[in-house]
Amino acid sequence: MEGQQPIIVIKKKGGHGGAHGGAWKVAYADFVTAMMSLFIVLWLMNATPKPVQEVIAGYFNDPKGTASKKGSTGTSDHKESTPAQKKDDMVALKADLMNAIEKMTLLNKVKKQIEITVTEEGLRIELVEDEKGTFFEVGKAKPTDMLEDILKVLATQLKDLPNNISIEGYTDAQPYANSNGYGNWELSTDRANEARREMQNNGIRPNQVSQVRGFADQKLHVPDKPYDAANRRVSVVVQNLKPTVSVASKTEAAAKPAAGTASAETAAATNSPKAEAKTDGGSPVDAATKPSQGLIAKAMGMFSHKK
Repeated sequence: MEGQQPIIVIKKKGGHGGAHGGAWKVAYADFVTAMMSLFIVLWLMNATPKPVQEVIAGYFNDPKGTASKKGSTGTSDHKESTPAQKKDDMVALKADLMNAIEKMTLLNKVKKQIEITVTEEGLRIELVEDEKGTFFEVGKAKPTDMLEDILKVLATQLKDLPNNISIEGYTDAQPYANSNGYGNWELSTDRANEARREMQNNGIRPNQVSQVRGFADQKLHVPDKPYDAANRRVSVVVQNLKPTVSVASKTEAAAKPAAGTASAETAAATNSPKAEAKTDGGSPVDAATKPSQGLIAKAMGMFSHKK
C-alpha cells in the first residue's frame, strides 16, 4: 500500500555478560570469604592448648561421639585431669570417708574433732586435739587408742588409692623444752611420724607416704588463741594426682640436664691447662709438646727484654 511506513523489527540476541559481566565477582567474593574463614580457624587452632586441639580433631574423626571420650578418639597420649575433675574426685573421697567414720560408733565422741576439707593440694584430713588429750597426751608423741582407731579407718580407705599422702604435725604456742633441747619442732615431727607408722601398719604402702613434716606452732589452727588445744593436731593430706607427662616431654627434660652438663664440662675444659693447647684443626695437643700461644708470647717478651 502506497503511503504507509514500513515496519522495522529489531531483534536482540541474548547472551551472557562475558568478561564485562558481574557474576564472577559474586563467586570470587564467596571464595575470599571462605579462605578468610579457613585462615581464622587455623589461627585459632594454633592459639589453643594442645588438649583442646585434640578434642576438636577427635570430633571430626568421630562426629557422633561414639568413642570413649566425646569428640575424641581416646587415643591421645596426653592425659591430664582438669581442676574440676580433681575437685570432684576429692569430694567423692570426702563423702566415702565421712560415711566410713559415721559407721564407726566408737568415733561418735570425736566426730567433731575430725575436719575434712578439699583444698588446692588435695583432701586435707585434720585430727584436732582437745583439752582432754584425745589423740596425744600433753607433751608426748605416743598416740592414744582413739587416734589409732581413726588412723586405722583412714588407712583402710586410702591404701588402695594411687594418690600420695603427706602427714603433718602441729603444736600450740606453749613453750616446751626439756634439758635435752627437745621442743615443739621435735614434738610435732615425732607425732606426725607416729601417725605415719600407725597408718603403714594398717595397709598404707611405704612409698605412698611422700612427706612427714612438723610445723611446731608456725601454722596455728586458731590464730587468735595461740595456746588453744585446737592448735595441736595431726593432718593427713591426700595429694592430687600429678598429670601424666608424655614421652616427648620426658625426652626434653632429660636432654636439658645433659646440655647443662656438657656446658659445665666445656667450661671446665676451657679453664684447664690442656684446653689452652689446641691445634689449628681443633684437636687437643699435650701442653708439654706444644706450648700455648700465650706462653710463647710471654717467653718472647722476656727474651726481647734481655736484649
